[in-house]
This record gives sequence, C-alpha cells and structure tokens, in this order.
Amino acid sequence: MKVISGKLKGRNIKGFDIVGTRPTMDRVKESIFSMIQDSINNSVCLDLFAGSGNLGIESLSNGALTVYFNDYNKKCIQIIRENLENFNVINNSIITNMDYLEALNFYKNKGIKFDVVFLDPPYKKRIINKILEVLEKNNLLNDDALVICEMMENEEYLSNILSLYKERSYGDKIVKIYKCFEKNVK
Repeated sequence: MKVISGKLKGRNIKGFDIVGTRPTMDRVKESIFSMIQDSINNSVCLDLFAGSGNLGIESLSNGALTVYFNDYNKKCIQIIRENLENFNVINNSIITNMDYLEALNFYKNKGIKFDVVFLDPPYKKRIINKILEVLEKNNLLNDDALVICEMMENEEYLSNILSLYKERSYGDKIVKIYKCFEKNVK
C-alpha cells in the first residue's frame, strides 16, 4: 500500500495487514482522489474508520490542512501514529480512539466541521445512512463538503442537504460521493 499522489507519492503505508481491516485498494483510492482532487487542498478532513490511515494520509499528501483520524481498534491507532510520524505529518493530524458515534459527538462538542469525510465502515454493519444522519443533525459539514462512502451493497440515502454527487462501482465495491449544498444545517 503506497501513497499514490502529492508530496508523499511513492511512500509505503504500514498497516495493510491489520486484522479486521480492509484497506482501500490503490486503484480505488486513485479513482476517488481523481474525483475529489479539487476539494482536498486546504481542507479539514475526517477519516472516521481510519484503519491504517490510508485515505487521510493521501489527503495530507495532497494539501489537506488537517486530518482527523479515528478508529476504535488500538492497533490501528498505533499504526496510524507510526505512519504519520514516519511521513512527518503528525502536526497536521488529530488522532482519536473512539467508537464512531462517540467520535462524531466529540467533534460536535468541539465545534469541528469538515470539508471532506471518508466513510469506510465494516460493510456488514450497514451504518452509512446512520452516520450521514448524524453528520447532518450535528452540523458537522461545511458548505460544499464531500462525504465519500465505500460499501458493498447499494445503500440509498435521502437527505435535505446531501445530494449524490458521483457514484462508481469497482467489482463488488461501490463508492458514493455526496455533496453538501445547504448552509447552517440545524
């Protein structure tokens, strides 16, 4: 697993073999970042189910100001920290080790809003719609924010502020990108 673009291009990311994770394949990551490239520079990003930190690190490599990395697995947190220190981008990163709902509540209480959110939860849980609802309800998205969702089965989401922006299939994986269009969601 490598950083595919930006200032860290070609660097190896540790953690492709962490038990219980399934890193985004490089070809899928490359496609995602080609679709969202214009939104990454100077952005605040959230990698909610970070695993090795693959997607957040790619964001930092492409000019994100800050990336929030969250994972419930302590081994993942250790690997994320090692990767960020090895790439010398730890100062642009905030790492939390929480359940996803606990993390979203933490960000809400801190008044943090995101420009780009990566959601790649365990597929069997089918929780993407629940997470999207929490992002909206807790006003965690800036105007024109993008939410990138990776899933195995198609999950439809109806929203007052998020519209399906782009959708791609990669074998049995579906990537949906939603865009936030409404300001000051309550």
